[in-house]
Amino acid sequence: MAWIIAKYLITAGVVVLVSEFAKRSDKLGALVAALPLVTVLTLIWLHVEKQPEAKVANHAWYTFWYVVPTLPMFLAFPALLTRFGFWPALAASVVLTAGCFALFALVLRHFHIELM
Repeated sequence: MAWIIAKYLITAGVVVLVSEFAKRSDKLGALVAALPLVTVLTLIWLHVEKQPEAKVANHAWYTFWYVVPTLPMFLAFPALLTRFGFWPALAASVVLTAGCFALFALVLRHFHIELM
């Protein structure tokens, strides 16, 4: 039980750290947020918990492919924010990301990479 609590505290601490950096500096906050800290922590947790190497490798492999269709959101959100406000821009960005993901998954099927 102590291990699970430690995992939650460390992982939550990363999120808080990123938001604190972002409050102080847009660039520094974005840099830290762009680092794959959650993925690195997940890989560490999987390894420490003695998961098979194939599972750890698959996590990294699929994370790569899931990141690609999220990238347009980071361009759309700032443009939508100035026009529509925070919540509508965030909602539209989520819808855009879902659409990009679905389209990307269909394209990758032609290369025998199954995301869904």
